[in-house]
Amino acid sequence: MSVLRVPTLTRRRFLASTAAIAAGAMLPLSSVRTEASPVAQFRVRAAPGRARLVPEPHGETPVWSYNGSVPGPEIRVRQGGRLRVAVENRLDEETTVHWHGIRVPNAMDGVPHLTQMPIRPGETFTYEFDAPDAGTYWYHPHQRSLEQVGRGLYGPLIIEEADPVRVDRDLTWLLDDWRLTKSATISDDFGNGHDMSHNGRVGNTVTINGRIPTSIAVRRGERIRLRLINAANARIFGLDFEGHEPVVIALDGQPVAPHRPPDGVIVLGPAMRADVILDMTGDTRSKAPVVDRFYKGLEYKLVDLAYEATPLREDRPDWPMDLAANPLAEPDIAGAVRHEIMFNGGMMGGMVMAEMGGAMEGESSNGMMGGGGGMMGGGMMGMMHSGKIWFLNGVAAEGHVMDPMLTLERDRSHVIAMTNATAWHHPIHFHGHSFRVLSRNGSPTKHREWQDTVLMAPREKVEIAFVADNPGDWMFHCHILEHQAAGMMGVIRVGGKGERT
Repeated sequence: MSVLRVPTLTRRRFLASTAAIAAGAMLPLSSVRTEASPVAQFRVRAAPGRARLVPEPHGETPVWSYNGSVPGPEIRVRQGGRLRVAVENRLDEETTVHWHGIRVPNAMDGVPHLTQMPIRPGETFTYEFDAPDAGTYWYHPHQRSLEQVGRGLYGPLIIEEADPVRVDRDLTWLLDDWRLTKSATISDDFGNGHDMSHNGRVGNTVTINGRIPTSIAVRRGERIRLRLINAANARIFGLDFEGHEPVVIALDGQPVAPHRPPDGVIVLGPAMRADVILDMTGDTRSKAPVVDRFYKGLEYKLVDLAYEATPLREDRPDWPMDLAANPLAEPDIAGAVRHEIMFNGGMMGGMVMAEMGGAMEGESSNGMMGGGGGMMGGGMMGMMHSGKIWFLNGVAAEGHVMDPMLTLERDRSHVIAMTNATAWHHPIHFHGHSFRVLSRNGSPTKHREWQDTVLMAPREKVEIAFVADNPGDWMFHCHILEHQAAGMMGVIRVGGKGERT
């Protein structure tokens, strides 16, 4: 089966067609790195280009990329170091760069009109900030991100620990999917009503590090640190390393007690990351598939782990897996100020709200959109035409600049109780902070993990806690980029108006 499908295919057939992932997945990423100095300086250029996403006989795909490659260059610095990144815009439209997961000063966060003016075509903007937390992060635009990210503008940012875990190889996989036509060009149907009101732009071709491989060479006895980054607009991955026992050691860059994920499957919503220890315990000359199992009934093989003939060692190494904690302020749960945020909207949103005992903006009391018009009546159609499809506490965003939905006292602990009153998953991202995930549907989480993006299932309730110690106006939004563009974002203000670092 070809990995390419015309853009008129159904969502089911799009998902089912994602069976090819790149042999280049284990090729080294292009890297931007400097010798030790007080400030590590980099230059990143956003521009149109071409990339070989799919193998011959298909041609190269026109993309937008950083420094001519998809993904963009891997930036690596040591924890505590200072970065200075000059971003040159050679696109025909404005752009910015957001440093996803890094606790940067507000002015360096890359949100257009909220924290900076967009970088106009032909201009250069310099970002400068410290790297307080070791871990796996990434960078991408926040200006028209549903298309700019969807056309290839993203790259990995790795902050190295002073004392990393011992492994044989440290690998980064940027996972993405692309909606390609038969000619291997990117379908230009960005922002269509179906994607905006359902589960976002799910593609038909999945890549690792911008390539489509069939197998990855490994050796028995080898220990790999695998840094997984989900750079897709909307696809959620559920990776099953068949015959192996992956151990998660960090989530969204933040160390967590080493543990095996439930059912052995690593679930990553858009923008989420996981650092995984993978011991190669298979037989020489054997193959073990990595299968994406998130969408039930639409499972597909991502890639094979292909064992070489000569083992590295016979037994798995007995090396510690614990990472040192990053310098995050521990929230005082007992003394925290509590807040509530409800997410609603989208297709079937009225039905879910009715089930959960509420009513959605624009609904009648029976939970249907647009009174007697039903879900496809005047309410939903009117929202789709206006672009207001998703809501936070009853408000749909119409751009990045808006009145704060919450104003938080600086240096105080806060708990946010979130309710997903929709029929769809939402990876919720909070800029400028990491938070502890306290509970899901009232049950305490086992690891109280630190994250900056938490995946919420339909109808799920999640509590998070953090210390609001980074002043400024910060975006709080769903990282399914079509949901964000259709209203599912808000501003949380930390400190007084105009107060920021």
